[in-house]
Amino acid sequence: MSAKPSDELAQMILSVVALIPPGKVASYGQIARLAGLPRHARLVGRVLSEMDEASDLPWHRVINAQGKISVMKKDAQGHNLQAVSLLAEGVVVIGDRIHLGTYQWDGIPT
Repeated sequence: MSAKPSDELAQMILSVVALIPPGKVASYGQIARLAGLPRHARLVGRVLSEMDEASDLPWHRVINAQGKISVMKKDAQGHNLQAVSLLAEGVVVIGDRIHLGTYQWDGIPT
């Protein structure tokens, strides 16, 4: 078995990520469940980590189950790219946390 996710599985995951509306977040596990891959949160993380950096998919809207940012990429000023992107959409980020009760996506496409 290959260590790289199949294109079909990756597409299932990325199609769900594409549905997350601006100003909302979803957990890795939530994305896995909505893609029909329950208990495969790590696969979601791997697929997102292998995405082309030029992609316009909203990868920044995917966080861990505790509401924490887990991507540590920084911009030229040293700010976390994921936090900056979420803040630009109106998501309040305190430290490295997002309040899931306020910002978690309900999974219903808008």
